[in-house]
Amino acid sequence: MSLQPRAWSEVPELTAQVARAAFPKGCLAMNVRDRLGPLFDDEVFRSAFGVRGRPGISPGQLALVSVLQFAENLTDRQAAHAVRSRIDWKYLLGLELSHTGFDFTVLTGFRDRLLAHDLEETVLDMLLGRLTELGLVVGRGRQRTDSTHVLAAVRSLNRLEFVGETLRAALEALAAASPEWLGGWMEPVWRQRYGVRTDAYRLPRAEDERAAQARQIGDDGYRLLEAVFSPAAPTWLREIPAVEILRAVWLQQYHRVGDGDEQTASLRGKDDLPPSRDRITSPYDTDSRYGMKRGMGWDGYKVHLSETCDDTAETGRPHLITDVLTTDATVNDAVVLDQIHNRLRDKDLLPAEHLVDAGYTSAELLLESQAEHGVAVVGPVRSNTTRQANGHKDFSTEAFEIDWSGKQATCPTGATSKYWTEGFDSGKRPAIRIRFATGTCAPCPVRDQCTSSHRYGRQLTIRPQEQNVLLERVRAKQATEEWKQRYATRAGVEGTIHQAVAVTGVRRSRYTSLAKTHLAHIFTAAAVNLIRLDAWWNGTPLAPTRISYVAGLDLPHAA
Repeated sequence: MSLQPRAWSEVPELTAQVARAAFPKGCLAMNVRDRLGPLFDDEVFRSAFGVRGRPGISPGQLALVSVLQFAENLTDRQAAHAVRSRIDWKYLLGLELSHTGFDFTVLTGFRDRLLAHDLEETVLDMLLGRLTELGLVVGRGRQRTDSTHVLAAVRSLNRLEFVGETLRAALEALAAASPEWLGGWMEPVWRQRYGVRTDAYRLPRAEDERAAQARQIGDDGYRLLEAVFSPAAPTWLREIPAVEILRAVWLQQYHRVGDGDEQTASLRGKDDLPPSRDRITSPYDTDSRYGMKRGMGWDGYKVHLSETCDDTAETGRPHLITDVLTTDATVNDAVVLDQIHNRLRDKDLLPAEHLVDAGYTSAELLLESQAEHGVAVVGPVRSNTTRQANGHKDFSTEAFEIDWSGKQATCPTGATSKYWTEGFDSGKRPAIRIRFATGTCAPCPVRDQCTSSHRYGRQLTIRPQEQNVLLERVRAKQATEEWKQRYATRAGVEGTIHQAVAVTGVRRSRYTSLAKTHLAHIFTAAAVNLIRLDAWWNGTPLAPTRISYVAGLDLPHAA
Protein backbone atom coordinates (compact mmCIF):
# COMPACT_ATOMS: atom_id res chain seq x y z
CA MET A 1 0.00 0.00 0.00
CA SER A 2 1.41 3.41 -0.99
CA LEU A 3 0.85 6.94 0.24
CA GLN A 4 -0.20 9.63 -2.17
CA PRO A 5 -0.51 12.77 -0.03
CA ARG A 6 -3.55 14.82 -0.83
CA ALA A 7 -4.58 18.22 0.43
CA TRP A 8 -7.67 18.39 2.59
CA SER A 9 -10.50 19.52 0.33
CA GLU A 10 -13.26 21.89 1.24
CA VAL A 11 -16.39 20.34 2.67
CA PRO A 12 -18.62 19.38 -0.29
CA GLU A 13 -21.51 21.79 -0.64
CA LEU A 14 -24.25 19.16 -0.29
CA THR A 15 -22.54 17.60 2.73
CA ALA A 16 -22.27 21.02 4.39
CA GLN A 17 -25.92 21.83 3.59
CA VAL A 18 -27.26 18.60 5.09
CA ALA A 19 -24.95 18.80 8.13
CA ARG A 20 -26.03 22.36 8.96
CA ALA A 21 -29.65 21.41 8.57
CA ALA A 22 -29.17 18.45 10.92
CA PHE A 23 -27.07 20.41 13.43
CA PRO A 24 -28.05 24.09 13.21
CA LYS A 25 -26.08 24.85 16.38
CA GLY A 26 -23.13 22.72 15.35
CA CYS A 27 -21.63 19.72 17.13
CA LEU A 28 -18.19 18.52 18.19
CA ALA A 29 -17.11 17.16 14.80
CA MET A 30 -18.37 20.20 12.90
CA ASN A 31 -16.84 22.65 15.38
CA VAL A 32 -13.45 20.92 15.13
CA ARG A 33 -13.54 21.27 11.33
CA ASP A 34 -14.70 24.91 11.39
CA ARG A 35 -12.42 26.09 14.21
CA LEU A 36 -9.25 24.05 13.72
CA GLY A 37 -9.40 23.21 10.03
CA PRO A 38 -7.50 20.16 8.70
CA LEU A 39 -5.51 18.84 11.66
CA PHE A 40 -3.36 15.99 10.40
CA ASP A 41 -1.24 16.30 7.28
CA ASP A 42 -0.71 13.12 5.26
CA GLU A 43 2.92 13.99 4.67
CA VAL A 44 3.79 13.49 8.34
CA PHE A 45 2.88 9.80 8.03
CA ARG A 46 4.88 9.18 4.85
CA SER A 47 7.47 6.94 6.54
CA ALA A 48 4.74 4.47 7.52
CA PHE A 49 3.72 3.78 3.93
CA GLY A 50 5.43 2.49 0.82
CA VAL A 51 6.09 4.31 -2.44
CA ARG A 52 4.53 1.62 -4.63
CA GLY A 53 1.26 -0.21 -4.67
CA ARG A 54 -2.39 0.69 -4.49
CA PRO A 55 -3.03 4.13 -2.94
CA GLY A 56 -4.08 3.86 0.66
CA ILE A 57 -6.70 5.76 2.59
CA SER A 58 -5.57 9.18 3.80
CA PRO A 59 -3.63 8.62 7.09
CA GLY A 60 -4.59 12.13 8.18
CA GLN A 61 -8.25 11.16 7.96
CA LEU A 62 -7.59 7.85 9.73
CA ALA A 63 -5.85 9.73 12.56
CA LEU A 64 -8.88 11.99 12.94
CA VAL A 65 -11.25 9.03 12.87
CA SER A 66 -9.15 7.32 15.57
CA VAL A 67 -9.40 10.36 17.84
CA LEU A 68 -13.17 10.65 17.35
CA GLN A 69 -13.43 6.92 17.98
CA PHE A 70 -12.00 7.45 21.46
CA ALA A 71 -14.01 10.63 22.02
CA GLU A 72 -17.16 8.53 21.70
CA ASN A 73 -15.66 5.26 23.03
CA LEU A 74 -16.45 3.32 19.84
CA THR A 75 -15.11 0.01 18.60
CA ASP A 76 -13.35 -0.20 15.24
CA ARG A 77 -16.54 -1.51 13.62
CA GLN A 78 -18.61 1.31 15.11
CA ALA A 79 -16.09 3.95 14.03
CA ALA A 80 -15.99 2.64 10.46
CA HIS A 81 -19.80 2.58 10.42
CA ALA A 82 -19.89 6.18 11.66
CA VAL A 83 -17.73 7.26 8.70
CA ARG A 84 -20.23 5.63 6.32
CA SER A 85 -23.42 6.77 7.99
CA ARG A 86 -22.99 9.94 10.05
CA ILE A 87 -23.26 13.34 8.45
CA ASP A 88 -21.21 15.12 11.14
CA TRP A 89 -18.26 12.75 10.57
CA LYS A 90 -18.50 13.23 6.80
CA TYR A 91 -18.46 16.98 7.38
CA LEU A 92 -15.35 16.73 9.54
CA LEU A 93 -13.53 14.54 7.02
CA GLY A 94 -14.73 16.54 3.98
CA LEU A 95 -16.44 13.54 2.35
CA GLU A 96 -19.26 13.38 -0.18
CA LEU A 97 -22.60 12.06 1.04
CA SER A 98 -22.16 9.05 -1.22
CA HIS A 99 -18.76 8.12 0.25
CA THR A 100 -18.86 4.48 1.40
CA GLY A 101 -16.07 4.71 3.98
CA PHE A 102 -13.69 1.82 4.58
CA ASP A 103 -13.50 -1.58 6.24
CA PHE A 104 -12.97 -1.50 9.99
CA THR A 105 -9.75 -3.53 9.72
CA VAL A 106 -8.09 -0.48 8.17
CA LEU A 107 -7.98 1.12 11.64
CA THR A 108 -6.08 -1.86 13.05
CA GLY A 109 -3.58 -1.67 10.20
CA PHE A 110 -3.17 2.09 10.73
CA ARG A 111 -2.35 1.64 14.42
CA ASP A 112 0.15 -1.10 13.57
CA ARG A 113 1.88 1.20 11.08
CA LEU A 114 2.12 4.01 13.63
CA LEU A 115 3.76 1.67 16.15
CA ALA A 116 6.08 0.04 13.62
CA HIS A 117 7.46 3.43 12.55
CA ASP A 118 7.54 5.18 15.97
CA LEU A 119 4.79 7.62 15.02
CA GLU A 120 2.51 7.02 18.01
CA GLU A 121 3.23 10.47 19.53
CA THR A 122 2.48 12.25 16.25
CA VAL A 123 -1.29 12.62 16.69
CA LEU A 124 -1.16 14.47 20.02
CA ASP A 125 1.92 16.47 19.00
CA MET A 126 0.24 17.72 15.81
CA LEU A 127 -2.90 18.69 17.71
CA LEU A 128 -0.85 20.57 20.32
CA GLY A 129 1.11 22.25 17.54
CA ARG A 130 -2.10 23.56 15.99
CA LEU A 131 -3.41 24.72 19.36
CA THR A 132 -0.10 26.47 20.03
CA GLU A 133 -0.48 28.35 16.75
CA LEU A 134 -3.93 29.50 17.89
CA GLY A 135 -2.59 30.55 21.31
CA LEU A 136 -4.72 28.00 23.16
CA VAL A 137 -1.67 26.22 24.64
CA VAL A 138 1.50 27.95 25.82
CA GLY A 139 4.54 26.96 27.82
CA ARG A 140 5.88 28.45 31.04
CA GLY A 141 2.51 28.56 32.74
CA ARG A 142 1.11 26.23 35.38
CA GLN A 143 0.54 22.52 34.80
CA ARG A 144 -0.51 19.58 36.95
CA THR A 145 0.06 15.83 36.68
CA ASP A 146 -1.44 12.72 38.21
CA SER A 147 -1.64 9.02 37.43
CA THR A 148 -4.23 6.28 37.56
CA HIS A 149 -4.21 2.52 37.16
CA VAL A 150 -4.99 0.77 33.88
CA LEU A 151 -6.18 -2.83 33.75
CA ALA A 152 -4.57 -4.97 31.06
CA ALA A 153 -6.82 -6.46 28.35
CA VAL A 154 -6.35 -9.96 29.76
CA ARG A 155 -7.96 -12.05 32.48
CA SER A 156 -6.63 -11.76 36.00
CA LEU A 157 -5.24 -15.21 36.85
CA ASN A 158 -4.27 -16.89 40.06
CA ARG A 159 -0.91 -18.64 40.05
CA LEU A 160 -2.19 -22.10 39.13
CA GLU A 161 -4.36 -20.70 36.34
CA PHE A 162 -1.42 -18.68 35.07
CA VAL A 163 1.03 -21.55 34.66
CA GLY A 164 -1.67 -23.79 33.19
CA GLU A 165 -2.74 -21.16 30.68
CA THR A 166 0.88 -20.41 29.75
CA LEU A 167 1.47 -24.07 28.91
CA ARG A 168 -1.81 -24.30 27.01
CA ALA A 169 -0.94 -21.18 24.96
CA ALA A 170 2.41 -22.71 23.97
CA LEU A 171 0.72 -25.96 22.92
CA GLU A 172 -1.86 -24.04 20.88
CA ALA A 173 0.91 -22.13 19.08
CA LEU A 174 2.88 -25.30 18.36
CA ALA A 175 -0.26 -27.08 17.13
CA ALA A 176 -0.80 -24.29 14.62
CA ALA A 177 2.86 -24.02 13.59
CA SER A 178 3.83 -27.70 13.38
CA PRO A 179 0.97 -30.11 14.12
CA GLU A 180 2.90 -33.13 12.78
CA TRP A 181 5.85 -32.57 15.09
CA LEU A 182 3.64 -31.97 18.15
CA GLY A 183 1.42 -34.97 17.46
CA GLY A 184 4.43 -37.19 17.04
CA TRP A 185 5.40 -37.22 20.71
CA MET A 186 2.61 -35.56 22.76
CA GLU A 187 0.67 -37.92 25.00
CA PRO A 188 -3.06 -38.16 24.15
CA VAL A 189 -4.00 -37.29 27.74
CA TRP A 190 -2.61 -33.79 27.17
CA ARG A 191 -5.57 -33.03 24.91
CA GLN A 192 -7.85 -33.49 27.89
CA ARG A 193 -5.57 -31.59 30.30
CA TYR A 194 -4.87 -28.57 28.10
CA GLY A 195 -7.53 -28.67 25.40
CA VAL A 196 -9.72 -26.03 27.09
CA ARG A 197 -8.96 -22.77 28.84
CA THR A 198 -7.68 -23.05 32.39
CA ASP A 199 -10.38 -21.65 34.68
CA ALA A 200 -10.60 -21.47 38.44
CA TYR A 201 -13.87 -23.40 38.58
CA ARG A 202 -12.15 -26.44 37.02
CA LEU A 203 -9.31 -26.44 39.53
CA PRO A 204 -9.40 -28.67 42.65
CA ARG A 205 -10.22 -27.02 45.95
CA ALA A 206 -8.08 -29.10 48.28
CA GLU A 207 -4.62 -27.63 48.84
CA ASP A 208 -2.79 -30.93 48.34
CA GLU A 209 -4.66 -31.57 45.07
CA ARG A 210 -3.80 -28.08 43.81
CA ALA A 211 -0.15 -28.65 44.68
CA ALA A 212 -0.20 -31.95 42.79
CA GLN A 213 -1.73 -30.25 39.74
CA ALA A 214 0.91 -27.51 39.87
CA ARG A 215 3.62 -30.20 39.85
CA GLN A 216 1.92 -31.97 36.94
CA ILE A 217 1.75 -28.75 34.91
CA GLY A 218 5.38 -27.99 35.75
CA ASP A 219 6.59 -31.45 34.73
CA ASP A 220 4.63 -31.26 31.46
CA GLY A 221 6.06 -27.83 30.75
CA TYR A 222 9.61 -29.05 31.29
CA ARG A 223 8.95 -32.02 28.97
CA LEU A 224 7.67 -29.69 26.27
CA LEU A 225 10.68 -27.39 26.57
CA GLU A 226 13.09 -30.34 26.45
CA ALA A 227 11.36 -31.60 23.30
CA VAL A 228 11.44 -28.18 21.61
CA PHE A 229 15.11 -27.64 22.44
CA SER A 230 16.22 -31.17 21.54
CA PRO A 231 18.53 -31.57 18.49
CA ALA A 232 15.81 -33.55 16.68
CA ALA A 233 13.29 -30.66 16.78
CA PRO A 234 13.24 -27.94 14.11
CA THR A 235 15.26 -25.00 15.43
CA TRP A 236 12.65 -22.45 14.37
CA LEU A 237 10.20 -23.85 16.95
CA ARG A 238 12.30 -22.20 19.67
CA GLU A 239 11.59 -18.78 18.16
CA ILE A 240 7.82 -19.05 18.47
CA PRO A 241 6.80 -16.26 20.92
CA ALA A 242 4.57 -18.54 23.00
CA VAL A 243 7.47 -20.97 23.49
CA GLU A 244 9.80 -18.15 24.55
CA ILE A 245 7.14 -16.99 27.03
CA LEU A 246 6.77 -20.53 28.39
CA ARG A 247 10.51 -20.77 28.94
CA ALA A 248 10.63 -17.38 30.71
CA VAL A 249 7.63 -18.19 32.92
CA TRP A 250 9.03 -21.58 33.94
CA LEU A 251 12.32 -19.91 34.91
CA GLN A 252 10.39 -17.46 37.08
CA GLN A 253 7.80 -19.80 38.58
CA TYR A 254 9.40 -23.26 38.84
CA HIS A 255 12.56 -25.04 39.86
CA ARG A 256 13.40 -28.72 39.92
CA VAL A 257 13.93 -30.75 43.07
CA GLY A 258 15.36 -34.23 43.42
CA ASP A 259 18.26 -36.05 41.77
CA GLY A 260 18.76 -37.55 38.33
CA ASP A 261 15.67 -39.08 36.75
CA GLU A 262 13.68 -38.49 39.94
CA GLN A 263 13.59 -34.71 39.50
CA THR A 264 10.17 -33.11 39.65
CA ALA A 265 8.87 -29.59 39.20
CA SER A 266 8.14 -27.45 42.24
CA LEU A 267 6.65 -23.98 42.40
CA ARG A 268 9.02 -21.40 43.81
CA GLY A 269 8.26 -19.89 47.19
CA LYS A 270 7.17 -16.28 47.41
CA ASP A 271 10.64 -15.22 48.56
CA ASP A 272 12.21 -16.97 45.58
CA LEU A 273 10.17 -15.19 42.91
CA PRO A 274 11.63 -12.33 40.84
CA PRO A 275 10.48 -8.78 41.70
CA SER A 276 7.14 -7.62 40.33
CA ARG A 277 8.79 -5.34 37.76
CA ASP A 278 10.33 -8.41 36.06
CA ARG A 279 7.59 -10.96 36.61
CA ILE A 280 5.30 -11.90 33.71
CA THR A 281 1.64 -12.04 34.76
CA SER A 282 -0.07 -13.18 31.56
CA PRO A 283 1.02 -15.31 28.58
CA TYR A 284 -0.97 -13.00 26.31
CA ASP A 285 0.45 -9.65 27.45
CA THR A 286 4.06 -9.95 28.58
CA ASP A 287 4.33 -6.19 29.25
CA SER A 288 1.63 -6.27 31.92
CA ARG A 289 2.82 -6.21 35.53
CA TYR A 290 1.20 -6.54 38.94
CA GLY A 291 1.13 -3.23 40.80
CA MET A 292 0.00 -2.10 44.24
CA LYS A 293 -1.19 1.34 45.30
CA ARG A 294 -3.00 2.26 48.51
CA GLY A 295 -3.83 -1.37 49.18
CA MET A 296 -5.26 -2.00 45.70
CA GLY A 297 -3.58 -4.47 43.37
CA TRP A 298 -4.04 -4.85 39.62
CA ASP A 299 -2.44 -6.40 36.54
CA GLY A 300 -1.64 -3.84 33.89
CA TYR A 301 -0.23 -0.35 33.56
CA LYS A 302 -0.26 3.23 34.80
CA VAL A 303 -1.09 6.33 32.79
CA HIS A 304 0.22 9.79 33.76
CA LEU A 305 -1.78 12.75 32.47
CA SER A 306 -0.37 16.31 32.44
CA GLU A 307 -2.50 19.34 31.68
CA THR A 308 -2.43 23.12 31.78
CA CYS A 309 -4.15 24.68 34.80
CA ASP A 310 -3.74 28.44 34.52
CA ASP A 311 -6.73 30.51 35.63
CA THR A 312 -9.03 30.44 32.61
CA ALA A 313 -10.59 33.78 33.49
CA GLU A 314 -7.17 35.46 33.39
CA THR A 315 -5.62 33.67 30.40
CA GLY A 316 -8.65 33.09 28.20
CA ARG A 317 -7.44 29.55 27.55
CA PRO A 318 -9.03 26.19 28.41
CA HIS A 319 -7.33 23.46 30.42
CA LEU A 320 -5.84 21.01 27.91
CA ILE A 321 -3.77 17.84 28.18
CA THR A 322 -0.16 18.44 27.14
CA ASP A 323 1.39 15.03 27.73
CA VAL A 324 0.43 11.43 28.40
CA LEU A 325 2.91 8.82 29.59
CA THR A 326 2.22 5.10 30.02
CA THR A 327 4.30 2.79 32.20
CA ASP A 328 3.86 -0.67 33.63
CA ALA A 329 2.05 -0.89 36.96
CA THR A 330 5.21 -1.24 39.07
CA VAL A 331 6.89 2.05 38.09
CA ASN A 332 6.96 4.59 40.92
CA ASP A 333 5.48 8.01 40.14
CA ALA A 334 8.62 9.86 41.27
CA VAL A 335 10.69 8.02 38.66
CA VAL A 336 8.79 9.44 35.69
CA LEU A 337 8.63 13.15 36.57
CA ASP A 338 11.97 13.95 34.95
CA GLN A 339 10.88 12.01 31.86
CA ILE A 340 7.66 14.05 31.71
CA HIS A 341 9.68 17.26 31.87
CA ASN A 342 11.91 16.07 29.04
CA ARG A 343 8.88 15.26 26.91
CA LEU A 344 7.31 18.66 27.63
CA ARG A 345 10.61 20.36 26.82
CA ASP A 346 10.70 18.67 23.41
CA LYS A 347 7.25 20.15 22.72
CA ASP A 348 8.26 23.62 23.99
CA LEU A 349 5.54 23.28 26.62
CA LEU A 350 7.55 23.15 29.85
CA PRO A 351 5.65 24.80 32.71
CA ALA A 352 7.12 27.33 35.09
CA GLU A 353 5.22 25.67 37.94
CA HIS A 354 4.27 21.98 38.08
CA LEU A 355 1.70 20.79 40.63
CA VAL A 356 1.93 17.14 41.67
CA ASP A 357 0.97 14.97 44.61
CA ALA A 358 3.31 13.44 47.19
CA GLY A 359 3.95 10.39 45.03
CA TYR A 360 6.00 12.47 42.59
CA THR A 361 8.02 14.57 45.01
CA SER A 362 11.43 14.10 46.56
CA ALA A 363 14.21 16.45 47.55
CA GLU A 364 16.28 15.37 44.55
CA LEU A 365 13.47 16.07 42.10
CA LEU A 366 12.65 19.46 43.58
CA LEU A 367 16.26 20.53 43.12
CA GLU A 368 16.92 18.90 39.75
CA SER A 369 13.71 20.13 38.13
CA GLN A 370 14.55 23.71 39.02
CA ALA A 371 18.21 23.43 38.00
CA GLU A 372 17.80 21.45 34.76
CA HIS A 373 14.45 22.65 33.45
CA GLY A 374 13.64 25.82 35.37
CA VAL A 375 10.45 24.14 36.64
CA ALA A 376 9.26 24.78 40.18
CA VAL A 377 7.71 21.53 41.37
CA VAL A 378 4.95 22.19 43.90
CA GLY A 379 3.86 19.21 45.95
CA PRO A 380 3.88 17.99 49.54
CA VAL A 381 7.01 16.23 50.68
CA ARG A 382 6.67 13.39 53.12
CA SER A 383 6.62 14.55 56.71
CA ASN A 384 9.12 13.42 59.32
CA THR A 385 7.59 10.22 60.71
CA THR A 386 10.20 9.42 63.36
CA ARG A 387 9.10 8.74 66.93
CA GLN A 388 10.66 11.97 68.10
CA ALA A 389 8.87 14.09 65.48
CA ASN A 390 5.51 12.65 66.53
CA GLY A 391 6.04 12.51 70.30
CA HIS A 392 9.03 14.53 71.46
CA LYS A 393 9.50 17.33 68.94
CA ASP A 394 12.21 18.93 71.05
CA PHE A 395 14.39 16.01 69.95
CA SER A 396 13.29 15.62 66.31
CA THR A 397 15.89 15.81 63.55
CA GLU A 398 15.09 19.50 62.98
CA ALA A 399 16.06 20.27 66.60
CA PHE A 400 19.69 19.22 65.97
CA GLU A 401 22.18 21.81 64.75
CA ILE A 402 24.16 20.51 61.76
CA ASP A 403 27.72 21.74 61.15
CA TRP A 404 28.10 20.79 57.47
CA SER A 405 31.69 21.93 57.10
CA GLY A 406 32.79 20.26 60.33
CA LYS A 407 30.66 17.15 59.63
CA GLN A 408 29.19 17.14 63.09
CA ALA A 409 25.78 17.49 64.73
CA THR A 410 24.93 19.09 68.07
CA CYS A 411 21.93 17.84 70.04
CA PRO A 412 19.54 20.12 72.00
CA THR A 413 21.46 19.43 75.21
CA GLY A 414 24.76 20.56 73.65
CA ALA A 415 26.41 17.16 73.07
CA THR A 416 28.21 16.61 69.75
CA SER A 417 28.17 13.60 67.45
CA LYS A 418 31.13 11.27 66.89
CA TYR A 419 30.40 9.49 63.60
CA TRP A 420 29.51 10.97 60.17
CA THR A 421 28.99 8.41 57.35
CA GLU A 422 28.03 9.33 53.80
CA GLY A 423 26.33 6.66 51.70
CA PHE A 424 22.89 5.65 50.48
CA ASP A 425 19.59 4.78 52.12
CA SER A 426 17.47 1.70 51.40
CA GLY A 427 16.05 3.44 48.32
CA LYS A 428 19.56 3.95 46.89
CA ARG A 429 19.35 7.70 47.45
CA PRO A 430 22.27 9.70 48.89
CA ALA A 431 22.06 9.88 52.67
CA ILE A 432 24.21 10.86 55.64
CA ARG A 433 24.14 8.88 58.88
CA ILE A 434 25.17 10.74 62.02
CA ARG A 435 25.68 8.82 65.27
CA PHE A 436 26.39 9.95 68.79
CA ALA A 437 28.75 7.87 70.92
CA THR A 438 27.17 5.46 73.39
CA GLY A 439 29.13 7.05 76.20
CA THR A 440 27.74 10.46 75.29
CA CYS A 441 24.07 9.42 75.36
CA ALA A 442 24.15 6.85 78.20
CA PRO A 443 24.23 9.35 81.13
CA CYS A 444 21.88 11.86 79.44
CA PRO A 445 18.82 12.50 81.66
CA VAL A 446 16.51 12.91 78.62
CA ARG A 447 17.80 9.85 76.77
CA ASP A 448 14.38 8.13 76.75
CA GLN A 449 12.86 11.11 74.92
CA CYS A 450 15.67 11.17 72.36
CA THR A 451 16.25 7.49 71.46
CA SER A 452 14.73 4.11 72.17
CA SER A 453 18.05 2.29 71.84
CA HIS A 454 19.60 1.08 75.11
CA ARG A 455 22.90 -0.02 73.55
CA TYR A 456 23.83 2.79 71.20
CA GLY A 457 23.66 6.55 71.03
CA ARG A 458 21.18 8.59 68.98
CA GLN A 459 21.41 8.18 65.22
CA LEU A 460 20.20 10.66 62.58
CA THR A 461 19.70 10.01 58.88
CA ILE A 462 19.64 13.16 56.77
CA ARG A 463 19.96 14.15 53.13
CA PRO A 464 22.94 16.02 51.67
CA GLN A 465 23.02 19.69 52.61
CA GLU A 466 21.09 21.19 49.69
CA GLN A 467 18.38 18.55 49.87
CA ASN A 468 18.09 18.69 53.65
CA VAL A 469 17.73 22.48 53.73
CA LEU A 470 15.14 22.31 50.94
CA LEU A 471 13.12 19.61 52.73
CA GLU A 472 12.97 21.63 55.92
CA ARG A 473 11.91 24.74 54.00
CA VAL A 474 9.17 22.92 52.07
CA ARG A 475 7.85 21.19 55.20
CA ALA A 476 7.54 24.57 56.88
CA LYS A 477 5.84 26.14 53.84
CA GLN A 478 3.29 23.40 53.27
CA ALA A 479 1.82 24.03 56.72
CA THR A 480 0.83 27.61 55.75
CA GLU A 481 -2.57 28.62 54.34
CA GLU A 482 -0.89 30.45 51.47
CA TRP A 483 0.80 27.25 50.27
CA LYS A 484 -2.40 25.23 50.69
CA GLN A 485 -4.38 27.64 48.53
CA ARG A 486 -1.64 27.67 45.90
CA TYR A 487 -1.54 23.87 45.86
CA ALA A 488 -5.34 23.43 45.83
CA THR A 489 -5.34 23.90 42.04
CA ARG A 490 -3.83 20.42 41.71
CA ALA A 491 -7.21 18.92 42.67
CA GLY A 492 -8.54 19.64 39.19
CA VAL A 493 -6.47 16.87 37.63
CA GLU A 494 -8.72 14.39 39.44
CA GLY A 495 -11.54 15.69 37.28
CA THR A 496 -9.40 15.11 34.18
CA ILE A 497 -8.85 11.49 35.16
CA HIS A 498 -12.58 11.09 35.81
CA GLN A 499 -13.37 12.53 32.38
CA ALA A 500 -10.88 10.22 30.67
CA VAL A 501 -12.38 7.24 32.52
CA ALA A 502 -16.03 8.17 31.94
CA VAL A 503 -15.67 9.15 28.28
CA THR A 504 -12.95 6.87 26.91
CA GLY A 505 -12.68 4.07 29.48
CA VAL A 506 -9.00 4.80 30.05
CA ARG A 507 -8.74 2.46 33.04
CA ARG A 508 -9.23 -0.59 30.82
CA SER A 509 -6.77 -1.14 28.01
CA ARG A 510 -8.30 -2.07 24.66
CA TYR A 511 -5.14 -3.75 23.44
CA THR A 512 -2.31 -5.96 24.66
CA SER A 513 1.29 -4.68 25.07
CA LEU A 514 2.62 -1.46 26.54
CA ALA A 515 3.14 0.16 23.13
CA LYS A 516 -0.45 -0.38 21.98
CA THR A 517 -1.83 0.73 25.34
CA HIS A 518 0.21 3.93 25.15
CA LEU A 519 -1.07 4.61 21.63
CA ALA A 520 -4.61 4.27 22.96
CA HIS A 521 -3.76 6.79 25.67
CA ILE A 522 -2.43 9.20 23.03
CA PHE A 523 -5.78 9.00 21.22
CA THR A 524 -7.52 9.41 24.59
CA ALA A 525 -5.63 12.62 25.37
CA ALA A 526 -6.35 14.07 21.92
CA ALA A 527 -10.03 13.11 22.27
CA VAL A 528 -10.38 14.75 25.69
CA ASN A 529 -8.76 17.90 24.31
CA LEU A 530 -11.27 18.09 21.45
CA ILE A 531 -14.16 17.55 23.87
CA ARG A 532 -12.86 20.34 26.10
CA LEU A 533 -12.33 22.67 23.16
CA ASP A 534 -15.91 22.08 22.02
CA ALA A 535 -17.17 22.90 25.51
CA TRP A 536 -14.94 26.01 25.55
CA TRP A 537 -16.26 27.25 22.21
CA ASN A 538 -19.84 26.68 23.39
CA GLY A 539 -19.24 28.60 26.61
CA THR A 540 -19.92 25.59 28.86
CA PRO A 541 -18.76 26.50 32.39
CA LEU A 542 -16.13 24.33 34.05
CA ALA A 543 -17.35 22.06 36.82
CA PRO A 544 -15.84 22.40 40.31
CA THR A 545 -14.12 19.37 41.70
CA ARG A 546 -15.41 17.64 44.80
CA ILE A 547 -11.92 17.59 46.32
CA SER A 548 -11.68 21.38 46.44
CA TYR A 549 -14.62 21.59 48.81
CA VAL A 550 -13.61 18.59 50.91
CA ALA A 551 -10.32 20.33 51.59
CA GLY A 552 -12.26 23.10 53.28
CA LEU A 553 -11.21 25.73 50.75
CA ASP A 554 -13.81 27.92 49.08
CA LEU A 555 -11.87 27.64 45.82
CA PRO A 556 -13.72 25.63 43.16
CA HIS A 557 -11.12 24.44 40.67
CA ALA A 558 -12.19 23.29 37.27
CA ALA A 559 -11.47 19.85 35.98
